[in-house]
Amino acid sequence: MTNQNKAYVYAGLAIFFWSTIASVIKITLRHLDFVQLVFIASWTSFVALFITAFLQKKIKSTFHVPVNAYLRSALFGLLNPFFYYLVLFKAYSLLPAQVAQPLNMIWPIVLVFLSVPFLRQKIAPKSFLALLISFIGVYFISSQGKLLDMKIYEPFGVILATGSSVIWSFYWIYNVRDQRDDVSKLVLNFLFAGFFITVLVLFISDFQIKSNTGLWLGVYTGLFEMGLTFLFWLKAMQLTSTTDRISNLVYLAPFFSLVVIHIFVGETIYWTTIIGIVLIVSGIIVEKIR
Repeated sequence: MTNQNKAYVYAGLAIFFWSTIASVIKITLRHLDFVQLVFIASWTSFVALFITAFLQKKIKSTFHVPVNAYLRSALFGLLNPFFYYLVLFKAYSLLPAQVAQPLNMIWPIVLVFLSVPFLRQKIAPKSFLALLISFIGVYFISSQGKLLDMKIYEPFGVILATGSSVIWSFYWIYNVRDQRDDVSKLVLNFLFAGFFITVLVLFISDFQIKSNTGLWLGVYTGLFEMGLTFLFWLKAMQLTSTTDRISNLVYLAPFFSLVVIHIFVGETIYWTTIIGIVLIVSGIIVEKIR
């Protein structure tokens, strides 16, 4: 098998798991509160990443770092997974899965605008067009099939779902400046996030998991939303001859996700959701056009 074919296999695995995760989160929240879900998923992801670092013989390089590297990891862990997933999973608890999942997709465009003050990059005129197209898509999705009502349903959930893209963008901007190995960074990020979420559980939730279904779905979320799927995608990007051959495939995930949501969550897919996703993806593509 050629490296390019291997890249497609790894990319396909990542897209498959990303397509299932919206449904898994929504079903899990029937058994756990959103804080418990972040707790289980974060520690699961840490264990998976720690084992990965061990197998790759990166444990020593992960922990033998300067104090300022630990401080950066504490900040990164606070942003993602701690704060990012608290906001995102709370949005899932308020919104249908078909609404929460695509609203989180606008982060590539948000990232462009945040890169101006933080990375000193310039905004091209097409970025404003991309932003407009994507936010029209956000409105379509938020209308939940009732476009002519001129009303956004569950506005707090919509704010959380779209706001999570801002948190992710900040995380990406800070993280891109850190030259440490990706797996090593993630191990420390999730270790700090695990401590943060443990303290939060003590104050506003509890450790009593009353459903085995919720527990195992939380583990699935940790493995395939937070941890291993990122490694699959990273491996695909390393093996591919050109990143465009792989990166464009990720736009298939939200459409596959709608099928999974309909079958396993039982949601009737709104026509506005489909059009909204098309608009958001179109906005991202416009932003990528050189």
